[in-house]
Formats: sequence, C-alpha cells, structure tokens
Amino acid sequence: MNSILLEFAMFPTDKGDSVSPYVSRIIKMIDESGFSYQLTPMGTIIETETIDDALALVKKAYEVLEKDCERVYASLKFDIRKAPMGRLQKKVQSIEEKIGQVNKSC
Repeated sequence: MNSILLEFAMFPTDKGDSVSPYVSRIIKMIDESGFSYQLTPMGTIIETETIDDALALVKKAYEVLEKDCERVYASLKFDIRKAPMGRLQKKVQSIEEKIGQVNKSC
C-alpha cells in the first residue's frame, strides 16, 4: 500500500491581490473528491493511494480555474512512501507528541 502526500498551491495570477474566491473553488472540489486534505495558509496537502489520483486532482484543480483565468501558477511537492494511509494526520501527531515530551522535560 502507498501513501502519496501532495502539497500544492494553485491560483490565478491575473485576478488581483485577493485570489481566495478562486482558491475556494479548488478546495470545494478537493473536499467533494473524498480524499483527506489539510488546508494551510500557503497551500493544501492531500493524501491519496496512487500518484495518478494525486495528479488527477491537480488536473481537476486547473480545470476549475481555466475557464475564467488567463494565467495560473502552480507549485507541487510530493512525499511518496510505501506505507499505510493516514500519514497526513500521523506526521503531525508525531511532532506534537515530541513537543509534549520536550515540554515535560523542561
């Protein structure tokens, strides 16, 4: 089993300073996809079992914007591991546990 973590940002560059109306359309599509995701101030992290699923979401994100955006910026980072799904939460929990251990020893 694979766990594909994809952190990506995608937004139009021709729509002024605030692009949140466009980004929210992408997040709605991701939410409706059923894949686990985490929205951050600088991008969105999704977890899929295959790279094809991750890339399909990127393609759909572009399709959400292409109809009314002339220029779209995208940045992608992958963490591909042969591991069970659930790393989206487990990686954060691991750090939080370690922070708790450090705080207890101080």
